[in-house]
Amino acid sequence: MHDITPRGRRTTTDNRCSIGIAAIALGIGFNIPYAVLACLYDYPQILRRPASEALHRFAEGGPSIVLAWYGFMFAALALIPVALWLAVTRERIVQSPTLAIGAAIAGSLAGLAQAIGLARWVFTIPALAAHADSLDTQRAFDLLNAYGGVAIGENIGQLLTAWFVAQLAMLQAREGAHWLPRLGGLTALSIALGTGEGVAIALGRNGSLFSIATITGFVALSLWLIATGTMLVRHGRAERRPA
Repeated sequence: MHDITPRGRRTTTDNRCSIGIAAIALGIGFNIPYAVLACLYDYPQILRRPASEALHRFAEGGPSIVLAWYGFMFAALALIPVALWLAVTRERIVQSPTLAIGAAIAGSLAGLAQAIGLARWVFTIPALAAHADSLDTQRAFDLLNAYGGVAIGENIGQLLTAWFVAQLAMLQAREGAHWLPRLGGLTALSIALGTGEGVAIALGRNGSLFSIATITGFVALSLWLIATGTMLVRHGRAERRPA
C-alpha cells in the first residue's frame, strides 16, 4: 500500500464534497419545477384528465407552464452527471466495478429517458394546445402522452431510475453504510412498483394505486439523494481535519 500525498488526499476530499453538494442540489432541485407545476397545472393529476381539459389548461398557463416543464426536463438531464459522479469513483471502480459501471449506465439512461419524455411539454404540446378544441389534436395529445409520457418517461425512465438507485444502494451497503442502503432499496422498490400504472392503463384498468407508489418513490428519492450528499460532505469535511 502506498502513501497518499497531501495533495492527492485533498483532491479526493474536495471531490467528495463537490459530489455531495451536487447530489443535495439535485434532490432539492427537481422538486422546484414539480411544485410549480402542481400549483399552476394540477400536476400530476392533470396527466389522467381528458385531453381537452389538459390542453385548455396548458394554453391558459402561457409561458410559465412551458418554462416550468423546461426546468423539469433540465432536472432530469442533471441526473446524468450526478449519477456518473456518484457511481464512478476511484474506490468504487477498484472495489466493485460491475456495480459502479452498472449504476452509472442506468442513471445516465434514466436521466435521458425521463428528459425525452418531459421534452414533449416544451416542444410539442404548445402547438397542440393552440388547437385544443380539435378532436384530431386531442387524439394526438393522448397518443403523444401514451408514448412519450407513459412508455418512455414513466415506464422505461422509472425502471432505469430504480435500477440506478438499487445498484448505488448496494454499493453503499458494501461500504458499511447502515440505514442509507435500506432507504435506497425502498426507494427503488417504490419507483419500480409505480411503473405498474402504465401497464394498468394499457390493460384498461385503474392504476391509481401505482401512482401513489410513484409519488412515494420520488419523495424517497429526494430524501435519499439529500442524505447521500450530506454523508459525502461530512466525510469530506472530516478528512480535512488534521489527524
